[in-house]
Amino acid sequence: MIKQKPVLEINEKPSLSQWFFLSIQHLFAMFGATVLAPILIGISPAIALISSGIGTIVFVLITRGRVPSYLGSSFAFIAPMSFAIKNLGTGAAFVGVFITGIVYAVIALVINKVGVKWLFKILPPIVVGPVIIVIGLGLSSVAVGMAMNGADGKYSSTSITIAFITLAITIVTALFTRGFLSVIPILVGIIGGYITSIFFGIVDFSKVAKAKWIEIPDFSVPFVDYTPEITLQLLFIFVPVAIVTISEHIGHQVVLGNVVDKDLIKDPGLDRSLFGDAVSTMIAGLIGGPTTTTYGENIGVLAITRAYSVYLFVGAAIFAMIFGFVGKISAIISSIPTPVMGGISILLFGIIASSGLRVLVENKIDFSKQRNLVIASVILVLGIGGATIHVGDVFTLEGMALAALIGVLLNLVLPEKIGGDRDIEMNNEKAS
Repeated sequence: MIKQKPVLEINEKPSLSQWFFLSIQHLFAMFGATVLAPILIGISPAIALISSGIGTIVFVLITRGRVPSYLGSSFAFIAPMSFAIKNLGTGAAFVGVFITGIVYAVIALVINKVGVKWLFKILPPIVVGPVIIVIGLGLSSVAVGMAMNGADGKYSSTSITIAFITLAITIVTALFTRGFLSVIPILVGIIGGYITSIFFGIVDFSKVAKAKWIEIPDFSVPFVDYTPEITLQLLFIFVPVAIVTISEHIGHQVVLGNVVDKDLIKDPGLDRSLFGDAVSTMIAGLIGGPTTTTYGENIGVLAITRAYSVYLFVGAAIFAMIFGFVGKISAIISSIPTPVMGGISILLFGIIASSGLRVLVENKIDFSKQRNLVIASVILVLGIGGATIHVGDVFTLEGMALAALIGVLLNLVLPEKIGGDRDIEMNNEKAS
């Protein structure tokens, strides 16, 4: 297969018109998901836009302008951040985000010194796949609740109708459109669901009317808005998930390298790209934003446009920051009805879970092997079942974080061959 010549090379400066229109394309590709995550967590989407813009520019600088990528909100940390806000306070959630950045930075430093093979021993596909499934399915009840229930928390036929229309628009856009539309199904779904909600009369425009055009968001700054405190509970909530999401970062760099036809794992290096993600996430934690991550949607835009210039990502970052300070835009985002978010989340959380299955399938994990079956089973039940461990009043470890930690420990402790590595026979006769 002959690769087509890029329209813009990675370090090539685009014309003004190319810069404007292609930067806007990248912004739209990440916009829907980047504002959805903070809304689901219960924090400001405006700050998420600003932190993602700052983080992307920092990422480009740290990677020496060699990795064309945008950093948006990470969905993997919706559950940890929501738990922290509910049980420990909003400030604790942002401390957790900062801790995540520190974990990324430490692992980036270790990778720089000793390579990456050790990481794959701790996080093989049999651990990563089920944990990703838990991340998706663990949020499924949240998605369904938003889709089914009205403002009073009770079942609403209006809500579920809007949610299913939103879901249908998103699915049709993802499967039956081509070109740029095919990589922004979330944004199209939100817009379609929002318009549907207007017809049903459930959109409140009062806040949009009152909002100023230029408005400074309510940043959450440590030692100003809260006193940061690192506790064992925060470490156990965020660190296991942070370790797992590093595999997502590696996967994105491999796919992105294939698209731009460069080995980004070697140049500028996985350590640099991960460190860029680390600094971006730490900045987000310092101003009240969610954890950041490289975005697959923008990789799709690169594949379609063949315009790889990092200047386009800097442009998208600048526009994102500008949007974050436009009060009218923030108010419109905040006015998106809950059923619309529910409809989008049904698909989005399902896709996250399915990507975990994809990890298992692509790595040809053999579930006739007892070891694989045991590790996956324990992770899935502990994670989805919401298992909890309380250690006095010191800390609580539960759900996804507990499942990830137990999965890593089982992988390290269980021998590669158990009982002669015999297969488990599971047929109908024995099941009966």
